[in-house]
Amino acid sequence: MQITAAPTQPPPASLSEWLRQRETIRARWWELMGDLPPLFTPQPTLLDRSTRQDCVVEHFSFDNGTGAAVYGYLLLPSKQSAPAPAVIYLHAHGGKYEIGKDEVFHERVPGATPAEALVSAGYVVMAVDTYAFGERIGQAPPGSQDTARNLEHALFKHFLWQGTALWGMIVRDDLLALNYLLTRPEVDPQRVGITGMSLGGSRATWLGALDERPRAIVPVAQMTRYRDFASSGHYNGHSFYYYVPGVFKTDLDMEHLVALTAPRPQTILIGGIDPLSPLVGIQSVVAHARQVYDLYGAGEQLQVTIEPDIAHQYTPAMFEQMMATMNRTLLNG
Repeated sequence: MQITAAPTQPPPASLSEWLRQRETIRARWWELMGDLPPLFTPQPTLLDRSTRQDCVVEHFSFDNGTGAAVYGYLLLPSKQSAPAPAVIYLHAHGGKYEIGKDEVFHERVPGATPAEALVSAGYVVMAVDTYAFGERIGQAPPGSQDTARNLEHALFKHFLWQGTALWGMIVRDDLLALNYLLTRPEVDPQRVGITGMSLGGSRATWLGALDERPRAIVPVAQMTRYRDFASSGHYNGHSFYYYVPGVFKTDLDMEHLVALTAPRPQTILIGGIDPLSPLVGIQSVVAHARQVYDLYGAGEQLQVTIEPDIAHQYTPAMFEQMMATMNRTLLNG
C-alpha cells in the first residue's frame, strides 16, 4: 500500500521564525488529539499509605473528569529535604496490562528498579496507570469485551465516537497527574523530570512537547517517526493507543514534537535495530530537532544515544544515562 502524506515542515531558519511557529505547531498537535475535556488540578483520594524500601508510598486515585478513576503511587523518600526534585515514571505497554504503574517497582534492567534508583538519589517519584492497565483494567465502556486487550480496543473505538482519541485521553491523564504532583509541598516545581520506555517513552515525548513545566525529558525505546514507521509496514507493532487521527494530512511528524521541548534537556535513548522506530526516521527526527536546539545555542542539551545492535530494549547503559540526565539537570543543574 502506498503511503500518501503531506511533505513535512522544514526546520526554521532562525530563532525568531521558530518562536513564531512554536505555539502554532503545539496547538495543531492538540487539535489532532480531538475534542478533549478541559484540564484541571485533581483532588486525589488517599487510598493507602505504607513504607517500602527507603520511602513512604502513597496509593491514590483521582477522577479524571470523565467518570474514570486514575490510580497512582507517590513515592516520598524518607531522607528527603523538601522541596525535592521529582520524576514522573511512565509505564510501558508490552501487552503487560496487569502491571501498569507497578512497573516502577520491577527490575527495569537487571539489578535496578526505577523506584529504588530514583528514591535513593533523592527524588519524589510518581507513577500512574493509563487506560486499560493496572487498576484500570475494569474501566470498560458498556458491553465491551472482558480481556484487557479487548478493553483497550473498545476504548479506542469509544473515544473515536466521542470525537477524540485514546492517545489524547492518555496524554490528558498524564497532564492531570503532573498538575497534581506540582501541588505537593514535598516537590520543587522547577525540578521535575519525566521518563519511560516504549509507551512510556511516547508519553514522555508528548508530555514534554505539550507542557513547558517538565525540565528534563528522557524517552527510552521510543523515537518513531510516523511516516517512516508506516513505510516499514509494521502497523501492528504498536497497539491501538498509538494512532492519532489525521497526522498524515498535516506537515507534522515526530521531529516537530521533539523540537517543542527545546531548549530544555532531552536525552533520547534508542536501539539502532528497533523495528518500532526505523533508524532512518530516528536520524531525521534528531537532525531536525538539533537544528532547533542550536538556534537557542543549546545544542548540548539534546543528547542522543543509538545503540547499534539493540532492538526494542531497555539496556543497563540506557538506565545509567537516564539517571545521569536526571541527576545533572534536577539535582546538580
